[in-house]
Amino acid sequence: MMIQNTGLVLEGGGMRGIYTAGALEYFLENGIEFPYVIGVSAGACNAASFLSKQNGRNKKVNVDFIRDPHYLSWRNYWKTGELFGMDYVFNEIPNKLVPFDYEAFHSNSTEFVVGVTDCHSGEARYYSRKDYGKELLTIIRASSSLPFVAPVVEYESYHLLDGGISDPVPIERAERDGFKRNVVILTRNRGYYKKPSRFSFLVKRKYSQYPELHKTMMNRYLRYNQTIKDLEAKEMKGEVLIIQPQHPLKVSRIEKNPKKLDELYWQGYQDAEAKVKKMVEWNNNSPVHT
Repeated sequence: MMIQNTGLVLEGGGMRGIYTAGALEYFLENGIEFPYVIGVSAGACNAASFLSKQNGRNKKVNVDFIRDPHYLSWRNYWKTGELFGMDYVFNEIPNKLVPFDYEAFHSNSTEFVVGVTDCHSGEARYYSRKDYGKELLTIIRASSSLPFVAPVVEYESYHLLDGGISDPVPIERAERDGFKRNVVILTRNRGYYKKPSRFSFLVKRKYSQYPELHKTMMNRYLRYNQTIKDLEAKEMKGEVLIIQPQHPLKVSRIEKNPKKLDELYWQGYQDAEAKVKKMVEWNNNSPVHT
């Protein structure tokens, strides 16, 4: 079932993204599709396997590999400066260990937009299918490159980092692309708001060549909190349907406990199931796409 004229907007959150993986698995199992998907960081990672229609792939990659030090470990960090083994995650796994179905992804008619952060301008950049073409994993890698623990990704003439820095929940872009109604999957519980960063000095020292990035990172909490407030207002108007954890998470951004990850995965699955009736109502009363 295609949820007509409705976008799907996916927040990031590192390993908290396993919640999104569970919600997307419910959609996959029940044939729920969207004409437009946009995500950043972990949201973009999970969206790729959703759009290639590979049931169970997100859970296998995120939970089954979590004990593998090549995937996520401080050993990686001390050896390479990368907490997540980025070559392992974006090359070894999708191309060898748990093959990503590129053909199925590219044959899917759903538009898929990935948000990244331009280090020089400090602003968000968005790549759609016509932009990244066969370089999908490069762009998702850039969107998932967390500051301090992953290197900057060079793509064309740009230096790129985590999409969640500049646009953590890209609802405005979905609306600019013509989708005034959106299902939004968040990875934080209702009532969560970010606090100001205490690491201004470290950011300035680490990214001294990117002064605009420093400004964006210091103001990130303001952007995030305003976006959440806007989403809640849109929800009241019936413009968005929010799927999010009901309670404060026990899973961290770099969580390695497979039991906790598995529990959060199934929480996402069940929360998506609880919202499906509303999505069907939306589909039966579909407005004209603008």
